[in-house]
Amino acid sequence: MTSPKSIDTKSLARDLRTGNRAALARAITLVESRRADHQALARELVQMLLPDTGKAVRVGITGSPGVGKSTTIDALGTYLIEQGNKVAVLAVDPSSARSGGSILGDKTRMARLAASDRAFIRPSPSSGTLGGVAAKTREAMLLCEAAGFDVVLVETVGIGQSETAVSDMTDFFLALMLPGGGDELQGIKKGLVELADMIAINKADGDNLKRANITAADYRGALHILSPRSEHWHPPVETYSALTGDGIAKIWQKILDHRKAMNASGDFAARRRDQQVKWMWSMLEQRMLARLRSEASVRTKVRKIEAEVAEGHLTPALAAERILELLQ
Repeated sequence: MTSPKSIDTKSLARDLRTGNRAALARAITLVESRRADHQALARELVQMLLPDTGKAVRVGITGSPGVGKSTTIDALGTYLIEQGNKVAVLAVDPSSARSGGSILGDKTRMARLAASDRAFIRPSPSSGTLGGVAAKTREAMLLCEAAGFDVVLVETVGIGQSETAVSDMTDFFLALMLPGGGDELQGIKKGLVELADMIAINKADGDNLKRANITAADYRGALHILSPRSEHWHPPVETYSALTGDGIAKIWQKILDHRKAMNASGDFAARRRDQQVKWMWSMLEQRMLARLRSEASVRTKVRKIEAEVAEGHLTPALAAERILELLQ
């Protein structure tokens, strides 16, 4: 990373607004940096670009490994580019701190998208915590919007808390499923389905077509007993094939229908406002934890308090109170 003195945020913002891909990559690298001076510059840059953000369609995409997320994103992204859009793909992967994540391998399965100059694919940083990854992805999303991308697809590995994190930063949350019988439906994650604005059954082609239609009917039945996120939108269940492209246009149309319904009811603006507030609290928690870990004098006192708790001399509740006092 370039030294802070040589980073001109005004110049970087100007280049980024023109859609300069190198400037966008540099800006995201700045946002991802853990250095305090870089973080200060990143905050300045994002604030500067804020008026240029918020216009893109933000879509979260989840699904268990093997469901075909990468192939789906490649097919959907290619379709969107053919319709005249610019598409950015970002990833939220809580495993990235341990394994380097999956998106780098995924890029090879997004061959058409990766080759297009109207697409931008970016892995999530290895921040060590899901909250850190999610925060950096939010900022990367704003930078992509400022650079003129019309659609931002945010991919999650589909494991637990990452789904909530992605639904909290996108306008539409798409859950991908595989064709399967009753046994697979038994294992349905209620939390995931409650978050989803749409369920799409992949691999609805060839011999799988009949099974995909049966699975879709089963999910429609399951959704009837769950409360939708909004009274103005009841999540549809569709079938498609990422391999052949059948149904991809229908998925995009549902996303546009949802945006229209949410705008008409006022839910769209309300969801965006709610996301901003959640983002603020997430950032505050991270900044507080960063202070506890980075300031030497505070870190020494925290370790002493930790030892007292471990030895049973201090209750966790009182210890938490003392740590809070260190931040004042």
